[in-house]
Amino acid sequence: MTTSENQVSLEELCVTKGMRMTDQRRVIARVIETSTDHPDVEELYRRAVAEDPRISISTVYRTVKLFEDAGIIARLDFRDGRARYETVPDEHHDHLIDLKSGKVIEFRNEEIEALQETIARKLGYRLVDHRLELYGVPLKPGETE
Repeated sequence: MTTSENQVSLEELCVTKGMRMTDQRRVIARVIETSTDHPDVEELYRRAVAEDPRISISTVYRTVKLFEDAGIIARLDFRDGRARYETVPDEHHDHLIDLKSGKVIEFRNEEIEALQETIARKLGYRLVDHRLELYGVPLKPGETE
């Protein structure tokens, strides 16, 4: 997820929330913000240390926790034993996880969104939040649904 011109950067969000932005936190924020996948802490560390070799894995862990506690990034658990992260999206989306490759595909489907609202109301609830994760494997050549 990258920042468009009208979006506030992750670093700006941190400053707005009163965080002191060290050079290392700036690098980690930039790495998270420019990630197009959903990296775990170890991957964030590899990318951050490529920019600044002084960054330690513990600094990445502490910074990620700080950003998560501030509601700036979201922690995702895709059942692979490691927490992954993304910036808090401007617009809700769901995830499809390829169990063979680990690839995560973001999508939004209005029919699914409406169906979830309908189900909640039928059960006597007002939906305030949800997370949908679909797990699958690629279809084999010639295989149909």
